This record gives sequence, structure tokens and C-alpha cells, in this order.
Amino acid sequence: MQTSTLLLVLAALMVAAYALGRQRSVQLAQPLGGIKRLHSLPNYYGLMAAVWTGLPAFVVFLIWSSLESTVITAAVLGSLPDGQSTLSEGEVSLLFSQIRNIGRGAIELQGSPELVQAGELLGTLNASSQVGKVTLTLVLAVLGCLFSWFITRPTMRARPQFEVVLKGFFILCSSIAIFTTIGIIFSVLFESVRFFQSVPLFDFVFGTKWSPQIAIRADQVGSSGAFGAIPLFVGTLLIAGIALIVAVPLGLMSAIYLSEYAKPRVRSIIKPLLEVLAGIPTVVYGFFAALTMAPLVRDFFQGIGFDGVSAESALAAGLVMGIMIIPFVSSLSDDVINAVPGSLRDGSYGLGATKSETIRQVVFPAALPGIMGGVLLAASRAIGETMIVVMAAGLAANLTVNPLEAVTTVTVQIATLLVGDQEFDSPKTLAAFALGLMLFITTLILNIIAMAIVKRFREQYD
Repeated sequence: MQTSTLLLVLAALMVAAYALGRQRSVQLAQPLGGIKRLHSLPNYYGLMAAVWTGLPAFVVFLIWSSLESTVITAAVLGSLPDGQSTLSEGEVSLLFSQIRNIGRGAIELQGSPELVQAGELLGTLNASSQVGKVTLTLVLAVLGCLFSWFITRPTMRARPQFEVVLKGFFILCSSIAIFTTIGIIFSVLFESVRFFQSVPLFDFVFGTKWSPQIAIRADQVGSSGAFGAIPLFVGTLLIAGIALIVAVPLGLMSAIYLSEYAKPRVRSIIKPLLEVLAGIPTVVYGFFAALTMAPLVRDFFQGIGFDGVSAESALAAGLVMGIMIIPFVSSLSDDVINAVPGSLRDGSYGLGATKSETIRQVVFPAALPGIMGGVLLAASRAIGETMIVVMAAGLAANLTVNPLEAVTTVTVQIATLLVGDQEFDSPKTLAAFALGLMLFITTLILNIIAMAIVKRFREQYD
């Protein structure tokens, strides 16, 4: 039985347990005067029966599935001669892939009876594990259904018990984001530590030259590598700053107009059109930046006397990126401004303030936390953008604040370093993780600064 079929059978058993649990609670309540004598509504008894049927069986299924591959792999590799223990991790992975193909019959190997036996053992263990997993899961589901049948009583606190289960489920769902963040931090941190064992932290953080090309072999001619990240962060902040200079004023003004001045019909037309910008693929923006905006920027500045303007520039990428992130500022700010209570506006008008004064001194301070959240989201989107920078700003790691020159960003270099077959013991590849760690720290600092700004200027109303 395949996993999908097993889960469908388990879901069917839960549905049957729900119906049986509900029916039993109603039957037990009849001699006592009806369901009004039950502690909880019949639905809760059915839900608890479904929980007892599905939850233990599903937990065992998850544990078995998570450990199944590790245990079988260790057993198969343990059956091989002792000489296999000297293999590296990559060689072990290749060897097990070969054993797996032998077990499936995809290849035939002559002269290696150990691998043939290992392939047969792998097939046997997989079949036994599948049978054991299906049997144990279904047996636990049936036992859970029977247990719920016997413990169902009119005095059973079915609703509080189900609410405890539901609360635990919500806590588990909310903790997934936390554990995912912790996992990302540690995975990046461990690889970054390996990188800093080869490249000094000071040289990476304060170095002004970025050239990660290094010689992989001793007989290969290549650069010794330079891993100064300052040009990357300057380029990232330069392009993101240009994008925010475009997006924040336009987005805020659009939000204020739509929420405070526009008629409902006009709003119903303009707001969806603005939000369409968020749905356009970034590669389309990249084509627009490379084929339209970059030549326009170059021709314009050359026409007014600037010489040596690059065809790939931070200004072109920043302008197009600013257009792309306008909806992040506009939509969120519009929703937040609309959420400001109308009583605040009425009170301001009652004191003689004009509409512009009310927006500036009452509505905007009250909506500042939400507006700042929209600006932060737009800033994160700008910092993390890759395709527009690749196509319009180039890959050159130049240390400059001139928006008319070609620059690159942290995310572009991360993508470049990890493209293709790479050796993960090389500082060149590990540099991508160090850049990711520094980008995470930079984003954290920006969030702390934004929270300080909100705390300083926010107005709270009862």
C-alpha cells in the first residue's frame, strides 16, 4: 500500500470514528433525557473519537517514515565488507545509489556479489518496512477508534479536551516558522564558520576588493581570491536606496489618495491596477530594465554632458525595482490608513483642522506602525531582488556610490557562487553562506532601526 493510499484509508477511518462517536454520545444521552444531558454537544464527542483514531496512528506513521531511510541505509551499508568504511561521504552516497539501482533491477552488475546481496537486502528491508508501517498504522487507528468508543460517557468533557488538542495544533503550526528560522540561521552559521576558518573575518567584513575566483588545483593557474564584501553591500544599499526613493513617496501618496480623496469608483479601478505590478514576474522587469530603462538612462545622461555612462547602471536597476515594489508600500499603507478609526478624523475636523492637517497630524501618526511595516517589506524585497540586478546592473563588484556605474549586490553574488557544480570545501562556495549570514544581520539591524523609529513617532489612541 502506497503512502497516499494509507493516508486516505486513515482519513476514512477518522470520518467513520467521528460518525460512531457522535452516534454513541446521542445513544447514551437518550435514557437520561436527551442530548441536553451531555456535557458537550455530540459533534465534540465525534471529533474526539476522530482524534483518538487518527492522531496516534499519524504520529507513529511520521516517526516511522522519518527514521525508515536512515535505518535501512545503515543496515545495508553495514552488510558490506569492512573496506567500505574508508569511503568518503560522496563515495558512500554514490555506492548506495548503485545498490538502490541494483535492487530495483535497473542495472546488472557482474563480479560484485556483495553489491548484489546488498541490493537484494535493500529490497527486502524496504518491503518489510512498508508492510510493518502500514500494519502498525492501521492497527493503532482501529485500537484508537475502539478506545474512543469505550471512554465515551455523557459526563466526558469532550469540548475542553478537543480545544486542548486544537490549541496544541495551533501552537505547533506557529512554532514551525520559529524552528524554520532557527534552522536557517544554524545552517548558514555552520557553513560561515567554515568559511571564516579560511578567510579572516576582518578581511571579509572590511575588505574593499571582491574577486572570489581561486585556483582549485595546485597545478591550475588562477587568482588567490579576494573576499572583501564592502563593494557588494555598498551596491546592495545603493540599488535598494534608489528603489525606496522611488517607491516610498509614490506608494504613500497613492495610498493617501486612494483612502482619503478618491471616490469609490476611482478606487475600485486604480487599486487593482497598482496591485497588478506585484504580480508581474521579476524577469519581465529585468527585460524592461535591460532593454528600455538602461538605454534611456545612458542616453539621457550622455545627452546632458555626462561621459562614460555605463550601459548597465545602478540607477536603471533601482528605478525599475522601485516601480516593482510600489504595490508593497501602497497596498499595505492603504489598508492601514483605512483601519484608522473614523472617530479620530471626526474629532480632528471638529477642532477645525483641514483634511490635509488631519492626514498629517492624526491619521499618519496612528497608521505609522503599519506604514513602516509596508516600507520594511518593500525594502526586504528590494534587498533580496536578483534578476533585475543581473540584467540591468551587471555582475561587476565595483566599490562606488555613483548610480551611473555598474554594480552588483549580495544576492546576485550568492546566486553566482552557487550555480553549477561546486566544491563545497572551497572558500569560493562557502563565501555564499557568509554573505547570507551578513545579509541576515543587516536585515535584522534594519528591523531594529525601524522599530525604534516607530516607537519614537507612534501615536497611541484609546
